[in-house]
Amino acid sequence: MKTHVLRPLWVAIALVALILIARMFVVPDDFGVHGDSFTYNYYRLSNVQEWKDFPAKYTSEKRCRRCHDENAGLLQESKHARLRCQNCHGPGAGHPKEIETLPINATREHCLRCHHRLAYPSSQRGDLPGIDGAKHKKNKECRKCHDPHHPDLEDM
Repeated sequence: MKTHVLRPLWVAIALVALILIARMFVVPDDFGVHGDSFTYNYYRLSNVQEWKDFPAKYTSEKRCRRCHDENAGLLQESKHARLRCQNCHGPGAGHPKEIETLPINATREHCLRCHHRLAYPSSQRGDLPGIDGAKHKKNKECRKCHDPHHPDLEDM
């Protein structure tokens, strides 16, 4: 074989060997296939306990309904029925004992995450009404005109 073929071949072999050696130092010993738990089943076994020890930030919808049944009822009858309370009100763990009130994200940007009209044809979102955020009452907060708990109503 000619040297012009062998040199790149040796460089490729050396590169693969270097990657395999570096992998021995970088990848943790407990990384691998540990069952059908995570995407592609590859994960660090010690990471499972780390996630179990991580404090939960969200709570159940049942807990929200205990005190806010009226709003939850309105929401269930509306087009926002698929949304969970904590999508707009933020994580509810610790409410009302440690966190007295939950901050409501009432910014236009938050509403436009779902309601901004997308300009390309394959962006159908079902019956979700889309608006042009740059033109539609651009200096006004959405909930000044729309009740998020009952979005079926016309302007308030």
